[in-house]
Amino acid sequence: MLPITKLTIVLSVSLLLSGCFVTKPPGSKDTAQKTTTKRYKLAQDTAPHADEPIPDIHNIPNATPKPEPKSKYGNPKTYTVFKKSYTVLPSSKGYKARGKASWYGKKFHGYRTSNGETYDMYSMSAAHKTLPLPTYAKVTNLDNGKSVIVKINDRGPFHEERIIDLSYAAATKLGILGKGTGNVEIHAIDHEVQIPQRYLQVGVFKQEDNAKQMVLKLKQIAKGHLVEVKPKTTKKSKLYHVHIGPISDDSLITALTDKLIANNFPAPIVILP
Repeated sequence: MLPITKLTIVLSVSLLLSGCFVTKPPGSKDTAQKTTTKRYKLAQDTAPHADEPIPDIHNIPNATPKPEPKSKYGNPKTYTVFKKSYTVLPSSKGYKARGKASWYGKKFHGYRTSNGETYDMYSMSAAHKTLPLPTYAKVTNLDNGKSVIVKINDRGPFHEERIIDLSYAAATKLGILGKGTGNVEIHAIDHEVQIPQRYLQVGVFKQEDNAKQMVLKLKQIAKGHLVEVKPKTTKKSKLYHVHIGPISDDSLITALTDKLIANNFPAPIVILP
């Protein structure tokens, strides 16, 4: 179902990309051949079992872009996998590409990524062949328009037709989990560019007490989000707007909108501050 991705790093270039020198963190390898069957507990990759405790994926926030130096590991000028050489880009600025996305999950959960972090299949992360580590990127499913923001901290997938390997959580939120792959666009994010903060406007009232009553009800539905009344004065009257937010995560806005409608609230209006 899944491509050979992280495994190729371990077997072919883990010494190069993961920086396994004198000190080896848990999960690193000693030799390519001796640990082929010992590094991972699972022989094949898979999604978590239905009986396992799985977090609410749609409430997992996007990765938050922030300035970070290039990681010590995972950024060689060039490396080779399956007899093919790859050149790591000096910068992610302006990077944009379209192609197939795949995903990886339980087999690699808890093991080290190429830049030395621990892979968490419930985080918003990804693997890429040539972008510098780490890179933050917006990934859009071209088939349904859904978007997520991920932190690229790993190498792969080493298949010609695939350009990014998404975490289980990112693939779920993009709607490509069932198919195994999806058509996506990758747009690297310049950390200096602010992600727009937005609000969900659920109601507008002439009476402040009515607005406050809605706020009390919304706090039970929109737990974890700020819910407040914002008065606005016009030439003719004073109105009381009920807002949820700010929220920068597209998937959280979608999930919260669906939840509000399911609980008989009016469909909210997305507004900028």
